Amino acid sequence: MKKQNNFQENLKIYLLYHVIEFEDGTEDIKFSGVFSTKEKARKVLNNHKILPGFRDRIKGFIIDEYILDKSEWNEGFGFMD
Repeated sequence: MKKQNNFQENLKIYLLYHVIEFEDGTEDIKFSGVFSTKEKARKVLNNHKILPGFRDRIKGFIIDEYILDKSEWNEGFGFMD
């Protein structure tokens, strides 16, 4: 008898973070959480955007979608001069 797998393939997760880019090219990145739906990530974003610091830079929020157990950057990376 074949064992059934209850794990859903291509399960998506959503990362919420906030990025501030400074004039000297450096960045300040604040990781806010990992969520099972984009709606849950947006709810936290809406709660955070009224907080001190975040409310002054609302455009810094980013929600990225990833597939669980799928690797990224599989071809490496390079630098721009």
